[in-house]
Amino acid sequence: MNEAIKNIITRRSIRSFNGKQISKTDLEVIVECAINAPSARNTQNWKFTVVQNKAILDELIKAMGVELNRPTYNFYNANVMILVSSESDYRFAKEDCACALENIFLAAHALEIGSVWINQLNDLCGKDSVRKILSELKIPQNHNIFGSAALGYYDGKANKVEKKKDVVEWVL
Repeated sequence: MNEAIKNIITRRSIRSFNGKQISKTDLEVIVECAINAPSARNTQNWKFTVVQNKAILDELIKAMGVELNRPTYNFYNANVMILVSSESDYRFAKEDCACALENIFLAAHALEIGSVWINQLNDLCGKDSVRKILSELKIPQNHNIFGSAALGYYDGKANKVEKKKDVVEWVL
């Protein structure tokens, strides 16, 4: 099987990380893959904010946990978050950011780094406690986080997930 196809088929969401730091070189490769994702009309109207600083991650986790009323909220103990944002009123922001996130997930998997989509920030960007942190991270005031990737090395093994096969209708 082609390596690219195998990478797509074997990628799974990882929700338990071992704390080992991801190298800057690997993060640069992952972000380069994100930058090369397709975007509507090639606008590339996104921003990637890579956060590996534990104190900042803890501050963001705490603020989100309060807003979500989930005191144990923790990004699955990932040691890197890539926040993918775009102008909140840009028509294709969600779609463009989703394409970039998929590239992040596939690149991470190819490098044997686990990943999982974190989606709660989209709804929390307007909350003062969260926006304060996003502003400190230089995420523009007019941007929403349309998705985030929690990254880290697997703590154990990825679960095998059965995929539905009855979701395709062939019209040839």
